[in-house]
Amino acid sequence: MARPRRFSRRRLTACTKSPSPRKHRRKPGGNKTMARIAWTEDNQADGELAEIYSAWKDENPDRDQMPEILKCFSARPDFLAQVMQASYGLHFTDGHLDRRQKEAIATYVSALNQCEY
Repeated sequence: MARPRRFSRRRLTACTKSPSPRKHRRKPGGNKTMARIAWTEDNQADGELAEIYSAWKDENPDRDQMPEILKCFSARPDFLAQVMQASYGLHFTDGHLDRRQKEAIATYVSALNQCEY
């Protein structure tokens, strides 16, 4: 008796490798998919989102702008704040590895997954 398939045969996204029912658009001259999430840029943020962006910039004075991976949550500032809190709790607390080592590992894993983030 054949085992049932757990997942349908849908195309996988380049970054997350998760099934996506959407048809992907390609960037001109490249093979990476284009973003489908509209986000708010640093200079366009207002209200609660502007406060969150400002707090991030205060915590990261060596960075020019908010990372795009965090901007993906700009439509939901409440969720963005929760993601940032969880991320800092996991990545930037004291432990066996310092922040630089953790970021190097994250960069390496992103490269293995062919993900820009």
